[in-house]
Amino acid sequence: MKSDGRRQGIMDFLMDIGTASVDDLASRFGVSKMTVHRDLDELEESGFLRKVRGGASIQPSSLFESDFRYRQRLAGDEKKRIAAAAVTIIEPGQTVIIDDGSTAGGVARHLADLRPLTVISNNLAVIQDLAGVAGINLIALGGQYSKKFHGFFGLLAEDTLKSLRADVAFLSSSAIHGASAFHQDQEVVQTKRLMMAAAARKYLLVDHGKFGRTALHFLTDLKAFDTVFTGREPQPQMRAALDGAGVSLTVIAE
Repeated sequence: MKSDGRRQGIMDFLMDIGTASVDDLASRFGVSKMTVHRDLDELEESGFLRKVRGGASIQPSSLFESDFRYRQRLAGDEKKRIAAAAVTIIEPGQTVIIDDGSTAGGVARHLADLRPLTVISNNLAVIQDLAGVAGINLIALGGQYSKKFHGFFGLLAEDTLKSLRADVAFLSSSAIHGASAFHQDQEVVQTKRLMMAAAARKYLLVDHGKFGRTALHFLTDLKAFDTVFTGREPQPQMRAALDGAGVSLTVIAE
C-alpha cells in the first residue's frame, strides 16, 4: 500500500476507535513501526491527529480539535435535539449565520420549512445541503478550505463577514470551562467572533460533553449569547457557575 493510501487508512481506522497504538497500526497495515511513526508525524503536522505515548489519537485535547468526521459521530441524537429546538427561533425572511460546528450545522436540515431565508455559512456541509434549495438565498463565505474542519477560514472569510449583518447566528464551541467558551484553533476563534459581531442575536449550540473542558484560546464569555442550548443538565457545580455568571441555559432533554 502506498503511503497516501496507508495514511488515509490510518485516519479511517482512528475514526472508528479514536485512539490506536503504533504496534496495532504496524500490524494492521503490515509495515514497520518506524514507517508508522513517519506516517503519524506527517498526519500530525497536517493537523489530522495528535501523537500520544505509544500511538496516536483523534480525540480532542486542550490543544487539538478532532476532525469533523469524528465529531459528527459523537452525541448524534443530542445534537439533533438541540438543532430542532434552536431552529424554532428563526422566522421566515430572516438572515441566519451558521458556523463550521457539527451541532450548529444540524440547523440547516430544518431551514427549508422556514423559507424564505438568507443563510450565511463557512460550513461546507451546510453549503452543500442548501445549494440550489428554492427560497434559500445562500451566501457561502470564501477563504481557505480546511479539510479538518470542513469549512472556510482566513482573510477572505473574515473580510466578507465584516461587510454582512444577520438577524441570528448559530455557533458551536469545542470546550466550555466555567462560564466561558474556548477553542483550540485561533483562526476558527477569529471567524466565530466575527460571526457574533455580525448578528443581532447569538446562540451557542453545544452537546453536554463540551462542559468541563478547556482549550488553548478563549472565544467569549457565555453571557454574550442570548441562550446556550445543550442536551443534558450540567453537573451541579457547573450549573452554579453558569447561573452565577448570568448565563441563559436551555436544556433540551430527551
